[in-house]
Amino acid sequence: MKKHLFGFFTIFLLTQRAIAVEEKVDWPKLYAEQLFHITEVMVTDVASPPVAARIYAYTTLASYIITKECTGDFSNKEILTETYLQNYDWSITHSPLSSPEFSAILAMLKVGQAIMPSGYLLEATQKEWIDQALKDKLVRKKNLTEHVELASQVAEKVMEIAKKDGYLQLSTLTRYTPQKGEGFWYPTPPAYISAVEPEWKTIKPFFIKDLKEYDPAPMAPFDMSEGSSFHTQLIEVYQTTNELSDERKLIANFWDCNPFKVEFSGHMAIGVKKISPGGHWIGITGIAAQKAKLSFAETAYIHALVGMTLHDAFISCWKVKYDTDRIRPETVINQKIDQRWRPLLQTPPFPEYTSGHSVISRASAVILTGYFGDDFEFVDSSETYFGLPERPFPSFLYASEEAAISRLYGGIHFRDAIEEGVKQGEKIGDMIWTQVAQANN
Repeated sequence: MKKHLFGFFTIFLLTQRAIAVEEKVDWPKLYAEQLFHITEVMVTDVASPPVAARIYAYTTLASYIITKECTGDFSNKEILTETYLQNYDWSITHSPLSSPEFSAILAMLKVGQAIMPSGYLLEATQKEWIDQALKDKLVRKKNLTEHVELASQVAEKVMEIAKKDGYLQLSTLTRYTPQKGEGFWYPTPPAYISAVEPEWKTIKPFFIKDLKEYDPAPMAPFDMSEGSSFHTQLIEVYQTTNELSDERKLIANFWDCNPFKVEFSGHMAIGVKKISPGGHWIGITGIAAQKAKLSFAETAYIHALVGMTLHDAFISCWKVKYDTDRIRPETVINQKIDQRWRPLLQTPPFPEYTSGHSVISRASAVILTGYFGDDFEFVDSSETYFGLPERPFPSFLYASEEAAISRLYGGIHFRDAIEEGVKQGEKIGDMIWTQVAQANN
């Protein structure tokens, strides 16, 4: 009897401490700050948009797994149902933890260290996180070892999955060669970078079972005849960029998110640091979590769900890009209309159809709208680190619409790639949100 009372009393104390810590600690803010350290390393590595999304998916998955297995928080909803991960053994060995939140963030950083080329830069970040947690009494020194061991255990499990998704096999696949003939993609100025991730469609998605189900409507065929759909859209890009208002320029630059931007100083090429499109929406997720004052469990849940959505959306989009292999507006305008013309934004190094930002922005917005509601107002400060001002939005869907049309203002996409990209992203987002909503009813 005494043994049972002692066990109950121990659990009670841990629960009360967790509640006390939850009340005084801004976990959404701490989570976003530590996740941003992973973003900084991605910027250093010049991670491509689909690669960045994959990194966000696996790092946030690690933190979600720990909260799911260790917090006992019933608000921590199910994600893994209906994915190939549901059959994986996620059971973890651990004693009662005083701070699963601490371990969850540490696991996220450990996956970041393991999954990125410059991940070693996160070693210092992990030490700083441990020191901060001890100083702020988020975790006790006498319990530190078991918390660190749990983070390592979960990080290893997540990396076992990551190593089986096809990424390590990409370098063995046939290299992309630009097709000859009009209408096909070709490297663009100023750096003429080779095509990025042409075989990304071979990467395993989490939710999508058949990529073909999410293919968009056919693009307008290459046709320079006056009055054709393609020619009309080409002229629209040319005229729009030549008549941009200051507001449209601001919108285009705010959603640029091109990690491959290069500027030249004499003969020296300088890479300009930019966040990826997925990084922008992960930033928005963190902003929303902080505004809503979510619990740690809910913060980990929504970040992992958005991260996994971004991953699937990029796989779907990149399949279409290299299936269609469509030319960029810059190439056609320089060849056919004005050889001196340059778009406001630097053209990214991959085919045009569909617009990646349109696809992933809409998919993310659908998930965030499902979770936070239709009219969730927020101020997007995701780009202040990169020198751009904050921007207010009345809803996630409104923000996704602006992100999509920014590609026309920037001169890097045709209208059908934008509009069909939005539809493609919405279909993906609806499918994922329906699955997780049904699993949590």
